[in-house]
Amino acid sequence: MSTVELTADTFESTVTGEGITLVDWWASWCGPCLQFAPVYDAASQEHDDVVFGKIDTEDQQELSAAAQITSIPTLMAFRDGVLVFNQAGALPAPALEQVIQAVKDLDMEDVHRQIAEQQKAQDESAQSA
Repeated sequence: MSTVELTADTFESTVTGEGITLVDWWASWCGPCLQFAPVYDAASQEHDDVVFGKIDTEDQQELSAAAQITSIPTLMAFRDGVLVFNQAGALPAPALEQVIQAVKDLDMEDVHRQIAEQQKAQDESAQSA
C-alpha cells in the first residue's frame, strides 16, 4: 500500500479506525524528513495491512500544533484508535521494522486495561483534590 496524505479533515477518521496506522509528520525543508521518506515508503510497500499516512507540517500547521509536534520527522503509531508510539527522529529501516512488529504484537486488551486503570486513577485523584 502506498502512503496517503492526511489533513485535518482526514486525520481523526484515519487514526481512530481499527487496525494499525503509522503517521509521518514531515516538511519539505527538513533534511532528516527527506532521508526518512524512502525508508517509510519502502515499509508501506511491505506492510499492506498497515495504513501509512504522511502529514506535511507546513501545510497542516493547526493539526501539527494540536498534535504537539515540536520536532520533525515525528513518527506516530496508532492501533485500534490508541496512540501506542510517538517518537521524533528519522529511523533506519531495521528500527522502523521493529516498531511496526512491536505494534502488531501488542496485546490490545492489556493496553485498554492499562488505559482504564490510568483513567480511574486520574478520576480518583481529581475527586480527592
